[in-house]
Amino acid sequence: MTERLSARTVLPAGVGAPGYERAGRKSGIVHLGTGAFHKAHQAVYTDDALAASGGDWMITGVSLRSADVAGTLNPQDGLYTLIIRDGEGDAARVIGSISNVLAAPEEPEAVLDALAAPETRIVSLTITEKGYGIDARTGGLDRAHPAIAADLADPRQPRSAIGLIVEALRRRRERGLEPFTVLCCDNLPSNGRVVARLVREFTREIDAALADYIADHVSFPSTMVDRITPASTDKTQEDVRRLIGCEDRATVETEPFTQWIVEDDFVDGRPDWEAGGALFVKNVAPYEKMKLRMLNGSHSMLAYSGYIAGHKYVRDVMADGDLGALVARHMAEAAKTLDPVPGVDLSQYAGDLGRRFANPVMAHETYQIAMDGTQKLPQRIIEPALAAQERGLALDAYCFAVAAWMRYALGVDEAGERYALRDPREQDIAAALSGCGRDASMIVDALLALPGLFPAPLVEAREWRRGIARRLAVMLGEGMGAAIAAEVREHRA
Repeated sequence: MTERLSARTVLPAGVGAPGYERAGRKSGIVHLGTGAFHKAHQAVYTDDALAASGGDWMITGVSLRSADVAGTLNPQDGLYTLIIRDGEGDAARVIGSISNVLAAPEEPEAVLDALAAPETRIVSLTITEKGYGIDARTGGLDRAHPAIAADLADPRQPRSAIGLIVEALRRRRERGLEPFTVLCCDNLPSNGRVVARLVREFTREIDAALADYIADHVSFPSTMVDRITPASTDKTQEDVRRLIGCEDRATVETEPFTQWIVEDDFVDGRPDWEAGGALFVKNVAPYEKMKLRMLNGSHSMLAYSGYIAGHKYVRDVMADGDLGALVARHMAEAAKTLDPVPGVDLSQYAGDLGRRFANPVMAHETYQIAMDGTQKLPQRIIEPALAAQERGLALDAYCFAVAAWMRYALGVDEAGERYALRDPREQDIAAALSGCGRDASMIVDALLALPGLFPAPLVEAREWRRGIARRLAVMLGEGMGAAIAAEVREHRA
């Protein structure tokens, strides 16, 4: 039997190891949503901070949905390997900042105990957009969300992230403990302010005095995060055995680039995340908007068009000259909707993004990026399209992106094979498309009418509606490849 990574493992030369003593350090951070991105991003910055400055800043991870992450990390003493890939080869580094992982469905009281522990000073989150219970129409709390509704009915036994945070703060206040900072690390616009609103709306429903306490004493800094983290594959497992000489069931792979911009507003201290390159600012909004519109927006566009065109990975998209040109166009058009970003050359940023997307060893699947479309489109595509409309700019890039999403929303590829949309509004989309067949105009009308998704100024704009329908008709009638080629010809004309 192959040895499994643990605190007793002797690592080969050239493999990075935690540069600090792990034993005896307390967990100052509880992280909700201990998935691949957290392990490639915040946990790495924390590992750097512990090595540089020490402190009781270990991480207790929490899985809100299953015991899988706990089952892979806990037998390895919380250790896992980060594989960093680029065209020059692979590098391996073992990360030690996670002390243990709790599975909320199986041990809910242990999760609350960790959140309410005196040593917990930061609660961070990467639970994806759909995990927060956001009402798509208002941007506030969705009281009909199953987990939110259950927690409002029984707030002392929470299962949602928002419910857990509120109950933990109630217990801390009751016990005379300092509150913690709530640090959202998901790709949501003004993510700290969004989570603050959700927490306060939830708390107002159950305890007005606690809501006032949270408003006065708890901080919710906004952040901007960036690191491409593909899903692990069989090759990931093969490579980690080659690199570290043993089995690691929790390994993740990522790119060399990493970015973390954070508003410096913490109620009870924070790790020395600067040691890993984090940038602390007064206002993260300009950086966040830049990333959402230029990186995430082009990512969504290339995911929908690329998947239907038969490209499995982002690197394959970038190797397609025509589609790569549309990616560059999308970034350039998105940049026009932005105000100046302090210290950033947007043209250089776009070039950096293109090189990252083209990284030949990053297996980032278009199908993975395409999930949760109705949660991602508003800030990635629709918001910059609205800004472009208001500024009198061309809408072509956004019409193409939305047409590609609508083609993808049909749930069947060009070979006739069906696939799951993996979207929280999948049933709404299916109901809207019922009876539309492959009529582009009917599909456009049906999906533009989805409640709470497209704003009225766009829905009512003939140029917008016609631009989407024209492109979708080509995608349906001649195929995505023909639509991409036609778009490039029109753009270059």
